[in-house]
Amino acid sequence: QVQLVESGGGSVQVGGSLRLSCAASGRTFRRLDVGWFRQTPGKGREFVGFIDWNGGRTEYRDSVKGRFTISRDNAENTAYLQMNSLKPEDTAAYYCAAYRSGVIYSISSYNYWGQGTQVTVSS
Repeated sequence: QVQLVESGGGSVQVGGSLRLSCAASGRTFRRLDVGWFRQTPGKGREFVGFIDWNGGRTEYRDSVKGRFTISRDNAENTAYLQMNSLKPEDTAAYYCAAYRSGVIYSISSYNYWGQGTQVTVSS
């Protein structure tokens, strides 16, 4: 099993930055691909981005390309989501998840999830 814990959320003004962390337990983290998702009340969880096990591949939803960057430090068992130029529409609870199989933007392709961390962007 893998346990994931997100941190780093908070409140920020438009144009600001935050870095979210996803800390994983277990020695298998370095073999895991990781996805980031976000969810607002009343809406489904949506794909934000993805990083493969060694950081060689990253993918992003169009609306965050050029603003968000996903990275990882396998020695620290941690993945990161750097968010710059934040917009009010980025307000959501953000989740990291361990990829299992299937299309990377589908929540059903992930089998372990963190508890989420809230990001609020105000104007």
